[in-house]
Amino acid sequence: MTAPLIVLVGPMGSGKSTVGALLAERLDVSYRDTDADIVAAQGREIADIFIEEGEEHFRMLEKAAVATALAEHEGVLALGGGAVLDAGTRELLSGLPVAYLSMDVEEAVRRVGLNTARPLLAVNPRRQWRELMEARRHLYTEVARVVVATDDRTPDEVADAVLDALELKKDV
Repeated sequence: MTAPLIVLVGPMGSGKSTVGALLAERLDVSYRDTDADIVAAQGREIADIFIEEGEEHFRMLEKAAVATALAEHEGVLALGGGAVLDAGTRELLSGLPVAYLSMDVEEAVRRVGLNTARPLLAVNPRRQWRELMEARRHLYTEVARVVVATDDRTPDEVADAVLDALELKKDV
């Protein structure tokens, strides 16, 4: 069975893309991001999909993209922040080496500025981020083999922590 070496989950801005690319480089494997897969397949940004067709349509696309990536990809895979909302996706993640990159709201503000380019944060971003996390935190934890806090850590430090937590070798 083909399966990713590492799957990264967590909220927007937690560093999944940056850390994922670092992990792939260190492990000499490829990196894949399901949000990038959706953008490539649809020929438009995720924010545009939300605006033009709604969140439900996007979640359908996301579910399919995640299932495809989990079946095909053997490297490091980053999932979109809301991918864990789908029960089928959570089931597919069962038993896989999933790392949840966690962070608090102040770190989110610092990193993403909670900007309006994020469709789920268009109004009162700080409160909406907290509400999203309250709804999703237990789901991230449920699918994760390890939880790695990203607050006040560089991407390199987070990548090291993920490798250590999953007991994977590092290229030095």
